[in-house]
Amino acid sequence: MAIHASKDVIADRYRIDKYLAAGGMQEVYSATDIVLNRPVALKTPFNTSGEQRFARSASLSARINHPNAARTFDYLVDNQRQYLIEEFIKGRNLDALLDEIPQFDPDAAAWVLHHLARGLAAVHRHNIVHRDLKPGNIMVLGGWGFTGLKITDFGVAQMAAHEIEEAARLGTVTTSKTAIGALPYMAPEVIESPTTPEPPADIWAVGALGYQLLTGDLPFGQGFAAVTRIQAAAPPPMPQALQLHPQFRHLGRELYGVLLQCLQRDVRQRPDALQLVELCDRLCYSLVEERRIGVVEGYPGRSFGFLRPKRGGEPIFFHTESVVSRLPMVGQEAWFRSYAGQPRDRAHPVVPKKAQ
Repeated sequence: MAIHASKDVIADRYRIDKYLAAGGMQEVYSATDIVLNRPVALKTPFNTSGEQRFARSASLSARINHPNAARTFDYLVDNQRQYLIEEFIKGRNLDALLDEIPQFDPDAAAWVLHHLARGLAAVHRHNIVHRDLKPGNIMVLGGWGFTGLKITDFGVAQMAAHEIEEAARLGTVTTSKTAIGALPYMAPEVIESPTTPEPPADIWAVGALGYQLLTGDLPFGQGFAAVTRIQAAAPPPMPQALQLHPQFRHLGRELYGVLLQCLQRDVRQRPDALQLVELCDRLCYSLVEERRIGVVEGYPGRSFGFLRPKRGGEPIFFHTESVVSRLPMVGQEAWFRSYAGQPRDRAHPVVPKKAQ
């Protein structure tokens, strides 16, 4: 049952509009700042302890002002419960998108990596370490339109980090819900000494996340087996299918090389956030914006097919070499970007969604 109901008013200022979601550490609501008459995201942790830690984290995150980081507007305590007020982001978190499309094309993966690097560069400039960077803490604006990206939950991440520290101390890393969610993106040094994460730990997390986007797999797996693999830090392989794909192999190889730099066991060998931005600046990838969802109508020829945009319009041609992973079945949805062509517009890339 949700902590708050619609129309509840917090501290005589924030009116709850709608319950949005619950994570391992918090509940999230859309709300209205009735003083400034603007929408906000209101977040409250389940655990009401650690008030000092949460307040300090909120104060630090309020210093960040960057397009790729969610803005923190306010922190307060009302009726012995803590609240973090952030800008309201109209979109979906990356975790939800990965549930529908587990493997992105290299252009989309590079786009996400580039924006994450920019956001982290701004964060690390203020000597702030996120500590809990994972798909659930990354918001994509515009849904499948991918009009922007923001890193969120700097305040709650500190609460999560404390729980992970406790799990490491008690030897319950693989049973703690919070630790399990963070584990696939956790740097080796965090597993070994969770009380002192430094900026390179965020870079490792970006590398793990980028590898997941590019390949559809977590670089070191998950659960108990992931701990020893992460500590060994053997370079995860690039799938052979991606290496051989004529449309995606060049960018895929370049992006894979950047990700391996982020996943170095020695923290001194990893790029810092600014260096990661520079590495991403050199990647030649197409913008992701203006992509849509369509439904595959059929394959009149062996090497091409047609899909129809879900929101209406004429069928769009696509070549099978423009498809990431396996060819979608007739009736299956796919994520695509279209370009003007004759006699039909052409879709590239075509990224299948999970079959229903």
